[in-house]
Amino acid sequence: MAPAPDGCDAELAREPSAFDVLVREIGEDGACEVRAVFWSETSARLKLFGTLALGEHRAKIEREAHSLKSSARSFGYLRLAALALRLERSAATVDDDEFADLLAQMDLAYTTALMQEPQG
Repeated sequence: MAPAPDGCDAELAREPSAFDVLVREIGEDGACEVRAVFWSETSARLKLFGTLALGEHRAKIEREAHSLKSSARSFGYLRLAALALRLERSAATVDDDEFADLLAQMDLAYTTALMQEPQG
């Protein structure tokens, strides 16, 4: 198993109390609606990354990575947020292979986060 990015332990892939904080702030119905939007937008954003030519869209990649980082952090998905931060910081200089590797890691982090999501 590869080490988690940016020093994140496997145990830190998800901060379970993050959703509880959101529930306290906006209520359970609102939190569930916002979380559903997060999953939908994150899926779309990850697909978008795969369609963008790195040489032509570095600024857009940086902006999208920033948005992903912020939303993942809000829901406590620390590994996904850390990877998005790495992409945000390196968008101007990353090469095609590094970009592809980061996208693969982000897809895995997304899938893992979705699997860790409490059912109910």
